[in-house]
Amino acid sequence: MRIYGIVVEPEEGGGYFVTVPALPGCFTRGSTVEECRERAAKAIEVHIAGLVADGESVPEESGKPQLLSVTVAA
Repeated sequence: MRIYGIVVEPEEGGGYFVTVPALPGCFTRGSTVEECRERAAKAIEVHIAGLVADGESVPEESGKPQLLSVTVAA
């Protein structure tokens, strides 16, 4: 059993775009946050299966993702 953090970002026009920072190239989309969680789990499973099939190592989550804000002069 593995646990990965996901990033869920709202898209213009509705829905969300999901990335998995620990697994570059692993992403999905969903209409709701719950749908994003479900689709992310499937995308992660498929991504890991592809890595294993290609003989590549499967990255572990190296730390808990953080959401930070910065202020800039614009």
